[in-house]
Amino acid sequence: MKKYAYLFTAFSACALALAGCGDNTRTDTPSATAADTEKNHQSDGISFNLANVHRDIKTLASDEFGGRGPLSEGETLTTGYLAKAYQQAGLAPGAGESYLQQVPMAKLTPSQDMLLQLGDLQFVAGKDFTARTKQIKPRINLKDSELVFVGYGINAPEYQWNDYAGVDVKGKTVVMLVNDPGFATQDDKLFTGNAMTYYGRWTYKYEEAARQGASAVFIVHETDAAGYPWGVVESSNTGSKFTLVDDNNNSEMLPVMGWLQLAATEQLFAGAGMDYQALKAKAKMRGFKAVPLALQANLTLNSKIEQAASDNVVALLPGTELADEYVVISAHWDHLGIKQTPKGPKIHNGAVDNASGTAATLELARTLMARSKVSPFKRSLLFVNFTAEETGLIGSELFAAGGLYPSKQLVAVLNIDGMNPSDSVDYILQYGQGMSEMEQYLSEAAKAQGRKVKMDPRPQNGLFFRSDHFSLAKEGVPGLLFMSLGDTDPEYISHKYHKEADDYSPDWSLGGVEQDMALLQAIALKLANSDHWPKWLADSDFKKRRALDGR
Repeated sequence: MKKYAYLFTAFSACALALAGCGDNTRTDTPSATAADTEKNHQSDGISFNLANVHRDIKTLASDEFGGRGPLSEGETLTTGYLAKAYQQAGLAPGAGESYLQQVPMAKLTPSQDMLLQLGDLQFVAGKDFTARTKQIKPRINLKDSELVFVGYGINAPEYQWNDYAGVDVKGKTVVMLVNDPGFATQDDKLFTGNAMTYYGRWTYKYEEAARQGASAVFIVHETDAAGYPWGVVESSNTGSKFTLVDDNNNSEMLPVMGWLQLAATEQLFAGAGMDYQALKAKAKMRGFKAVPLALQANLTLNSKIEQAASDNVVALLPGTELADEYVVISAHWDHLGIKQTPKGPKIHNGAVDNASGTAATLELARTLMARSKVSPFKRSLLFVNFTAEETGLIGSELFAAGGLYPSKQLVAVLNIDGMNPSDSVDYILQYGQGMSEMEQYLSEAAKAQGRKVKMDPRPQNGLFFRSDHFSLAKEGVPGLLFMSLGDTDPEYISHKYHKEADDYSPDWSLGGVEQDMALLQAIALKLANSDHWPKWLADSDFKKRRALDGR
């Protein structure tokens, strides 16, 4: 586990007693099904108040909150609003005596007047490429760095795949494809076919390149393989980004993390006397060998560095018999804030992503608190709203590191990242397949609602690896992602996702939000009144990590 250097004095240590985790060998499943749980509460008079949800989304996604950018005035308004709402609902502070868990980090803003020189070609920041760093350095010079095309940039022994075999990329600039060979071939026997593995995620590609000693990475953007248009890459990588800071100022991280637009890539390969499409076709075949491009990369990356602290919001609903075992219900509160454009500042309010999910955690806290007063839960519930999800799961990474609650005490996580504000539907989306027993919990709860489980329609996008529950998965905590981004609104991804058009509408019925909150609540109740620990199914690093905790 990384040791993060705290840039400010940390909040006081958690005052809650966290002694022991109960019997590590329990494997019995709860006797009550999700349908039984819902039946028990159909006549208790406790229901969701959609007026609350409308109000909370409208407020959080208002221009006054400025797009909820971390370290902005919008953050102060947001975390204050959430803490007050949890307090009014009767929940206890979840970070010692506070509702706020401090997340010390650095804010890095790359200058956009940089030019990327690849051989004799010059490319413009934003239009042709993006570049940023997590190293805490005001200037990084990429000088005469040899260019190498490394296919997908993957080293995966379990798939008998190594794009770095036989090539030394220390100090070099590597160009690589997004996603993984399974997507490229649509061959279910290669990686996991159309469904992206973690090896297809840009986060992995940067991490592996750093392990290989590269100085820079430029991932080639193609909309189908990435799952989003170039505009998302540009908006997400040209402004301020945040990072936790380790004891060495992140000096072992990749110096330059970049993306290259497709047209610019084709120019680059042509300039090297090569055919990009032909090499791309070869790269999806087992045994591909990296190809030096016989060109050099030059770039000066200047970054403004600010050291500051943001906050996760954490609220606790204490359990009784198993109070030191926690079911986590989460959603990130942040969005992109205010973006500077040639037409002036534009507020990215993020109403669906993720004011909707944040509002849902508040309403679930209200109803679950009311239910606990009627019939207390065995286990505790934690409601967590993470900061800086949009810049790399920063808040959840710190939370998962266990400063407040060790991973061995976290039963499971139910994470919300965008809800369906329109009418109810007859299905619920499942992200990932064969991952953990949490999928059975989802299936039973959906069946109790008369809904079917529908697999992620865009498995090639790797959404399981792109939200805050994944930070906890890496620490061995199984979970479910609840996300509705575009499956009921075909225009959302192309016209609203990470754009200023993601605004609140008073015309939303919130039927989809209501039914998903009911489903989430059923699963949370089942977990909270059980002593069963959901297991990982397939062999994976997640399963191995859980085993270290004796689960």
